[in-house]
Amino acid sequence: MLPTSSSKGRASSSSSSSRPNPMLLPYLRRIIKWQQMDIEYTFWQMLHLCTSPKVVYQHTKYHKQTKNQWARDDPAFVVICSLLLAVATLAYCAAYDHSTAHAIFVVFSVLIFHFLLTGVFLATFCWFLTNAYLREEAPNSYVVEQRVEWMYAFDVHCNSFFPMFVLLYVIHYFLSPLLVAHGFIPVLLSNLLFMVGASYYHYLNFLGYDVLPFLERTTFFLYPIGVVIVLSPILILSGFNPSRYFMNVYFSRQI
Repeated sequence: MLPTSSSKGRASSSSSSSRPNPMLLPYLRRIIKWQQMDIEYTFWQMLHLCTSPKVVYQHTKYHKQTKNQWARDDPAFVVICSLLLAVATLAYCAAYDHSTAHAIFVVFSVLIFHFLLTGVFLATFCWFLTNAYLREEAPNSYVVEQRVEWMYAFDVHCNSFFPMFVLLYVIHYFLSPLLVAHGFIPVLLSNLLFMVGASYYHYLNFLGYDVLPFLERTTFFLYPIGVVIVLSPILILSGFNPSRYFMNVYFSRQI
């Protein structure tokens, strides 16, 4: 029996989804080509992710219509976020570290492990979860099957990470003399700052997948916020100070 056109479409869709994203190599090549990066638009996105993130994802729809892909084809966001993260980490090292070698190790560990490898892991998890369990069933065999691109899942992580970076790296740095002090007020403020940062990360994660019209039950990505809100009073009452904990873990100057 000859395959029908719909079965051909399904086969081509599944085979294309199993192949590596053809945009990945050009994306990686553009990392070293500053002239091809849209720096102004990247800073516009970063600003609006902190103030009105829905506007950013509205532009993601326009990108899909013009480029026929949800993911960015410009690595400027990742590059600039990495540079800002490196500068912020160096500022912490200058204030709380006594060893140059250890400071270099901390900068590389934050960039490689905290941002990139953690981002790859979370993006892969969300990419698998959305494609395996959250996609809407096609109403008939003639509808083109749509899948979440892995690079888009990584974009969502980067978008969600940036406001958390502003809260837990930049604002935290200027408040750190207060946050690492002893007493109930520093414990309260530190936990509240981490709670807001983690909750906003998961909220932006939700927005990133909720904008995709072929996904359902995306409220799943809001569930971790409930866990964060429940855990925060417990940590406050137990006297746990996340600022003191992480500063003592990463920097040689004990607080």
